[in-house]
Amino acid sequence: MQENESRRLARYILTNGKVIQDRVIRFHTMQLDEGRHKSVYRELTMAQLHTVMSIYNSGQVTMTELSALTKVSPPSASAMVDRLVEKGVLVREHSSEDRRKVLVKISPKAVNNIRRIENGMLQSLADLVEKIGHKTARQWCQVLDKIQSALDEDNP
Repeated sequence: MQENESRRLARYILTNGKVIQDRVIRFHTMQLDEGRHKSVYRELTMAQLHTVMSIYNSGQVTMTELSALTKVSPPSASAMVDRLVEKGVLVREHSSEDRRKVLVKISPKAVNNIRRIENGMLQSLADLVEKIGHKTARQWCQVLDKIQSALDEDNP
């Protein structure tokens, strides 16, 4: 009985988590449709968008830090960065403090577009928070904190 209930709840979470993710992606795509021309940002996968936003929110990261932030292997993170550098979204630079260290950051020409994408996604979620109310949103945050703690326990 308990396992069936766990699977039912898991299916509900999976489905509704996907609905939220789809809403954010749909907003991202709609915002890019308003652009003046075909944009490289329209072609970003969810994994690439997650990588870009992780770097954007950190300012700059090493490949090791990026791997930890995105929870992917260093070779996967490196391949992702290669593709995003090719698209002109990211740049690699040597650290001014340690020339052996390579830092990854948002390319200067991409900063405004990434800022616009983030603002759009935040507004989309802020609209949702307004609809469900701040009390429910705080509870949602508490649940997400518990989920993160459980995931961290599984993957130290």
